[in-house]
Amino acid sequence: MAKNLLIVESPAKAKTIEKILGKEFQVKSCFGHIRDLEKASMGIDLEKNFEPRYIVSADKEKVVSDLKSLAKKSEEVWLATDEDREGEAISWHLCEVLGLDPGKTKRIVFHEITKPAIQEAVKKPRRVNMNLVMAQQARRILDRIVGFELSPVLWRKMSMRGNLSAGRVQSVAVRLIAEREREINAFTAVSHFKIEALFADKDSDGRLINFAAEGKKQASEQGAEAFLKSCVGATYQVNDIQVKPGKRSPAPPFTTSTLQQEASRKLGYGVSRTMQIAQKLYENGYITYMRTDSVNLSNTALADITATVEKMYGKQYHQFRKYRNKNESAQEAHEAIRPTYMSNASIKEAEWAKLYELIWKRTMASQMADAELEKTTVKILISTNKEELTASGEVLKFEGFLKVYREGRDEEDGEEENEGMLPPLALHQKVTLNTMKAIERFSRPQPRYTEASLVKKLEELGIGRPSTYAPTISTILKRGYVEKRDKEGVKRSYSVLQLKKDKITTLTEEENTGAEKSKLFPSDLGLVVTDFLLQYFNDVMDYGFTAKIENEFDEVATGKMKWNKMIKDFYSPFKKDVDKTIETAERIKGERELGIDPASGKAVVARMGRYGAMIQIGQADEEEKPRFAKIPTGQSIETITYEEAMALFGAQGPMGQYEGKDVSVNVGRFGPYVKWGEEFISLPKGTDLGTIDLQRAVAQIKEKQKADAPVGSFQQKPITKGAGRFGPYIKWDGMFINVPKRYDFANLSAAEMNELIEAKIKKEENRYIQRWPELNIALENGRWGPVIRFGKKQLYLPKKADGARYSPEEGAAFSLDQIKAFIEQQIPGAFSKKTKASKTPAKKGAKKAPVKKAVSKKTTATKSKATPTKKKTGKK
Repeated sequence: MAKNLLIVESPAKAKTIEKILGKEFQVKSCFGHIRDLEKASMGIDLEKNFEPRYIVSADKEKVVSDLKSLAKKSEEVWLATDEDREGEAISWHLCEVLGLDPGKTKRIVFHEITKPAIQEAVKKPRRVNMNLVMAQQARRILDRIVGFELSPVLWRKMSMRGNLSAGRVQSVAVRLIAEREREINAFTAVSHFKIEALFADKDSDGRLINFAAEGKKQASEQGAEAFLKSCVGATYQVNDIQVKPGKRSPAPPFTTSTLQQEASRKLGYGVSRTMQIAQKLYENGYITYMRTDSVNLSNTALADITATVEKMYGKQYHQFRKYRNKNESAQEAHEAIRPTYMSNASIKEAEWAKLYELIWKRTMASQMADAELEKTTVKILISTNKEELTASGEVLKFEGFLKVYREGRDEEDGEEENEGMLPPLALHQKVTLNTMKAIERFSRPQPRYTEASLVKKLEELGIGRPSTYAPTISTILKRGYVEKRDKEGVKRSYSVLQLKKDKITTLTEEENTGAEKSKLFPSDLGLVVTDFLLQYFNDVMDYGFTAKIENEFDEVATGKMKWNKMIKDFYSPFKKDVDKTIETAERIKGERELGIDPASGKAVVARMGRYGAMIQIGQADEEEKPRFAKIPTGQSIETITYEEAMALFGAQGPMGQYEGKDVSVNVGRFGPYVKWGEEFISLPKGTDLGTIDLQRAVAQIKEKQKADAPVGSFQQKPITKGAGRFGPYIKWDGMFINVPKRYDFANLSAAEMNELIEAKIKKEENRYIQRWPELNIALENGRWGPVIRFGKKQLYLPKKADGARYSPEEGAAFSLDQIKAFIEQQIPGAFSKKTKASKTPAKKGAKKAPVKKAVSKKTTATKSKATPTKKKTGKK
């Protein structure tokens, strides 16, 4: 047994380090965080200075048990978790569960997994940095408080269902995306005309030369045409030549955010994929630690880069550079992301090779000389109007750092060696115009965010840190507040005025505009939640306030602020906002009225439904069932027009017939479905109706027919089986009977089905006190006394004068008119219009249905939520 136990975060890292340290050390992984706040409650004692209550995560109990056993057998335990705040916190939690003293336990950190770095770290152990631990704890507690307090507010105040949640950083990130989307939707493109001239001439050797020049931008087509007319019959002469040296400098080595941005731009990687590959590269010893906001390079690294540059390209290509961190909180002790050995210009693993090459080139370039350019600007005078055209170009005189990119044909910014090069021109030289064009161009809105550009914006605002960017984006995508998708462009016409051989012609051409790839779009849910939070929790959603919180975490990390004071300063005003919102805020419906359906006279509304954004015609409390249509991807509640909404219903007609009944598809309150005659067959959630043809719809119908085939009989009536929103059931004589988990649903016996049906019949007998089926009215036994069932609504009997509730016996004595009066009190006008609950007009002396047991012995009988009466399964 090794004398020393060294604990790291990942198993891949453990294997590599164990090989380096040899037999004296046994290296084991804790697989990341081992403890977290209790999930059953907030996990924070608000009355005891925000004291956290930690528990070992269920999936880490065996890991902790194994580590305890190994720790007891070892002479000394070393902690080598990652060097950021999360890693420091993991080390402290390990001390807590293993019974180690954080003030004495050896803690080592390293920026790279190489033999020299590991051996050096073992020589210089330190203790657990409790300031870093408290900074991580403060972030975790604050985020738990915000999520725990805000999410229930959303559940109460928003009409949409689903996994609604809010978070301190995630909600601000969604706000950025929502605001950008609204900027784009509100943007009106303004056109202008760009003047482009193409000159053709022969040089002294008789070779044809071509070069382009630009004129002053024209605001309108009339102005552009007037300018071209003024050039008719003109001659063109070189009026001025300016030659100036220029240079381009390399970018600093990568931080987490700049690596994410460049991997997105050059490789098309999402933030999570970039970090997953970078983690593998780090764990396998190829690069330094990948979560950093520092651009610093160690002296050892600088010497390695210098030697590699000089060996590969020569001394003239090297230039020592010391980069400064823009972020004051960046720790100089940390390094930028770089290869561990610069001699490894490439690696074998294909999946990681592209990202590694990006890091290697960026690191090399950061210590190389500037690229030297020669920039030439030529002014060409127009004889007829004394206006000037400008031609410019540049020549690369010395490659400098560009050499490292050009060798791999990864031309930075796409520049070729002599791109934009001008031919030799002399002052006062006459040049010949080939064509001059005035091309209509349009202003553009700010582009939508990519994952990487969102990270850049968050970093600019001071929101989040390297370890939080990827999880934040993953969360808002997973919650459905944001969608990552492509957008197809649309055709747009533009005008081109052309001057050639002193004749002006006007052309109309087409271009594709607005196409985007892998961009972040706010969902309708994201927009509605953002608006609600901005209205009631402005501080939490404020960019400056969120950045201030990040700075306070940094102060806790440096020991300048106590973590619980910081939490207290935040919590007091925040809690007041929560309580005030719960008390005073109205429910948010997230809907927009578009107009009136001419066929029915009912309102057409764009709204959030259980399964996303939809169009609804009519209301649920009207006699005729509302009609629904799913708002397709690319449209939203905010932007869809009345005409577009109505067109969605135009596509809902029958697609054909099966067994003599019409077949169509649609989306209802509970999701997409096939309608066959008067039957409704549910489709899987998220099904694109555009993919459902008649053949596939019929296949769903046949599957439903097979599932609905009788599996037995009771009292000579068939029994069928099915699965609904509330679980498995059997259906008999119009009744839906829930099948509890203790039964084997797949193998229900005849005796078990009979038992379930008999129990249901008995329960139904005890359910009703009085019934008027033709009016859809019933008086039923409820949990706390009699209740009125009016259609699908449950209404309560008023209390007696002394405040007591009516008993079932007293309820049995009520007349129909009395019951209707109680209904009118709670639903004014319930019987003055035709509603779903009163399809047959109330008549004097309406017949009351016979009730076997008007009053049950127990008044606590309840209606099972899985047993709706007389309802077709799957009906929308």
